[in-house]
Amino acid sequence: MMNSFATKYIAAPAVFMWAATTFHAANAAESVQATVNGMVCAFCAQGIEKRLEKLPATKAVFVDLKRKVVAVEAKEGQKLDGKAISFEITEAGYDVVKLETVPKSVAQIKGDMKASKP
Repeated sequence: MMNSFATKYIAAPAVFMWAATTFHAANAAESVQATVNGMVCAFCAQGIEKRLEKLPATKAVFVDLKRKVVAVEAKEGQKLDGKAISFEITEAGYDVVKLETVPKSVAQIKGDMKASKP
């Protein structure tokens, strides 16, 4: 019998393909950036932030509701687990449509987004 996690990702194979990736934090700041559908309010953002901040490798989290972006930065010497990040966001009730590694800190991502207002 499959657990709910396996069932969820087998039912959505496009999500499973990239969700199993582990992201490494090298010497330079590195973050995982997710595009997330379903976030509509500050309560949504806060719920996602709280869940992701509890992951052991998380240093910082940033959520931009307008751009539907969630960014997670790893603690120095730690690695981020894309599967765990996707799982936490999905379990909070949102859809992860894209997940990528970016060579920036959460502060840099936040600054870039403020500089280029939508």
